Amino acid sequence: MSQELQMPQAQTADFRLVRTPFGELVWTGSQGQQVTGVVPVRAFPIQAPQDGISLVDSEGHEVAWFSHTEGIPQPARGLIEEELARREFMPVIQRIAAVSGYSTPCTWTVDTDRGRTDFVLRGDEDIRRIGSANALLIADAHGINYLVRDQFALDVYSKRVLDRFL
Repeated sequence: MSQELQMPQAQTADFRLVRTPFGELVWTGSQGQQVTGVVPVRAFPIQAPQDGISLVDSEGHEVAWFSHTEGIPQPARGLIEEELARREFMPVIQRIAAVSGYSTPCTWTVDTDRGRTDFVLRGDEDIRRIGSANALLIADAHGINYLVRDQFALDVYSKRVLDRFL
């Protein structure tokens, strides 16, 4: 029998979130306790980005938990969404235009939701299946992650390239 872990749900009236002139987020709880430098973290950034948002302090301790972004009141929701957009950078690959070779390291030219780019794939192990069997996460030599939402929805050339590396 599995037990479901219950996280404390931040209520709309019992906290306040503001940004300092230095750009840090400050969370103030219902008893007036303040935590400076909180960071929003998604529990499921790829599969369910709107579900499970946690605010953590500089040491990684959870300060507040929101089961869904709809439960976060404005203006706190806007601040959290701004911070997440600033911190998260994961282009979505829509098409693989070219690869320099089929042995690694090699340079990939891809079309993403943010435009065309080149990156170096260090090794086959930098391509991982995530969530469903159709989604892939590809890490380049600089640590930037590229998402392929559905490898089978790509064009024929892109699927052929991925097949050679998987």
